[in-house]
Amino acid sequence: MPGWPIDDDTSRVFPLYSRANVGEIFPDPISPLNATVGFQHCLEPGWRDAFVACGVWDHDLYDAEVEKNILPAFGSYLYINMSLMRLFGVRVPGMSAEAVDLQYFGDMPGIPSYESERRDFDENEEYAAKAGAWLMQEVLGATDLAAYDADKAEVDAIRASRPDLTTLGDRALAERLTSFETLLTRLFQHHIEASLKSGVGLGAVAQFTQAIGRPELSLTLVSGIGDVDSTGPSTDMFTLSRSARRPGVAAVFDQGVDGLYERLRAVSDSGSDDDVRAFVRDLDVFLERWDFRGPSEWEMHADTWGVRPDLALSTIDRLRHSGDDADPRHGAQRGAAERDAAVAEIRAALAGDAEASGQFEAVLNASALWLRGRERARTTAAKLIHELRLIGHEIGRRAVEKGAISDSHDAFMLFADDVDAFLADPAALAPALAERKRAYLAQFDLIPPFVVAGEVPPIDQWQRRSDVTATSLAAGETVTGVPGSGGTAVGRARVVLSPDDVDELEPDEVLVAPITDPSWTPLFVGAAAVVVDVGAPFSHAAIVSRELGIPCVVSVSHATKRIATGDLVEVDG
Repeated sequence: MPGWPIDDDTSRVFPLYSRANVGEIFPDPISPLNATVGFQHCLEPGWRDAFVACGVWDHDLYDAEVEKNILPAFGSYLYINMSLMRLFGVRVPGMSAEAVDLQYFGDMPGIPSYESERRDFDENEEYAAKAGAWLMQEVLGATDLAAYDADKAEVDAIRASRPDLTTLGDRALAERLTSFETLLTRLFQHHIEASLKSGVGLGAVAQFTQAIGRPELSLTLVSGIGDVDSTGPSTDMFTLSRSARRPGVAAVFDQGVDGLYERLRAVSDSGSDDDVRAFVRDLDVFLERWDFRGPSEWEMHADTWGVRPDLALSTIDRLRHSGDDADPRHGAQRGAAERDAAVAEIRAALAGDAEASGQFEAVLNASALWLRGRERARTTAAKLIHELRLIGHEIGRRAVEKGAISDSHDAFMLFADDVDAFLADPAALAPALAERKRAYLAQFDLIPPFVVAGEVPPIDQWQRRSDVTATSLAAGETVTGVPGSGGTAVGRARVVLSPDDVDELEPDEVLVAPITDPSWTPLFVGAAAVVVDVGAPFSHAAIVSRELGIPCVVSVSHATKRIATGDLVEVDG
């Protein structure tokens, strides 16, 4: 059984780790069950396979002395191995370690230079040639997302055929929990491959626009690309928010978000209001489609919109006060129009140069294709994680029914090896789960080191969130980050620390957030701009902002501490 909190070993060969990128989707500690049957358990082998599939090295490169080469947990917080990511950049023609740092990790302080860790074997002509072939054929030469569409269809079929979990025997339930391991590993491999390819695509766009003297167009060329799966909830929520303005529905919303789903359901079931009944019908369709979406949705322990519908309804409640001009489709249309104009301008400038024109078309296609692929792969994997989440809750429900625990969430404190014994005799493991839960929740107040170079500082030396202070910005003062989405905007700041906490967010305010995973996306609707503590041009906040046509700056250190709600700010993306 793993130790708790989870502390994986560090590699002496690849010693540099960062919370950047992974901190956006896992801001909190990973739960024991998710670490041993879900995200960490399947992403590590999937990521290993993805690197090998890109041709940059073979499996024998990995450090055999450590179990988790790429995605270890320190103090139960997940980290990405920067050394391996940089090595990927070194071996792919046209990339570099520095480009990887910018595209994937953002411009954060305290990161040792690549030169400080360079290894004798980093440059390798054989693997550079393999990576070059991968670049030309699999990245720039790709024309569709057939494998990703097939993954989506397979997982959608699993969701559609989900049995009634309450009718499964204990043995069948436990077997279902581990039955998706091979598929989830493959989904994560595809996700990482798309992530690597989209990073290469973004880098190629930046290089190309720099070469033709128009670097300011690099973000415009990856805006408004359309068919980005993670923007779907925003559009669907906005549509629901229009129905929520009807008098009968609005009257139920006006009573507050707490218990809103149950109140809407009660009014619908009573048949007393046709508008409420129609709204609930549409809401059920929305929840069936997006039940897996929510804060930290790749964490099995985290509640999603399907588990807690009021999470989604709180955002719909905010959106119903927005005008029709906040429709996210309008922003997408603006972004697409700006992209089309930039593409036309570059095509005209290159009309007499067939070679440069061909390069531009390949780069343009790859950048859009693989950003779509990344979000599609991410969404598909999140759907399958939700299937594991539902099994975990059913395991917990049975223990609650037997009086062993009081909350089905406690089942996520199990390790994989505990599941059979817990189903047979939950009371025997209940004290251990209570202690793990206490330790798990205590970890939430810790700030994991942003960078780990070789050795992990002792946990008792980690800073606590409750102790963090930062100097507020003075009038006229500027803070900078990494461009995420172009454009400028002026508005009052609204600091939001969780996507659950949206009651006060007003239209045309500047959203200032610590991180933004997909559950934040609907909050972008109607916002004047987005500013994020961490992130990179390749991060979720930047991709979605570009699709919605709003300015975004990521990797703004301590923005949520230095900017106060109500401050008048100008954002230049």
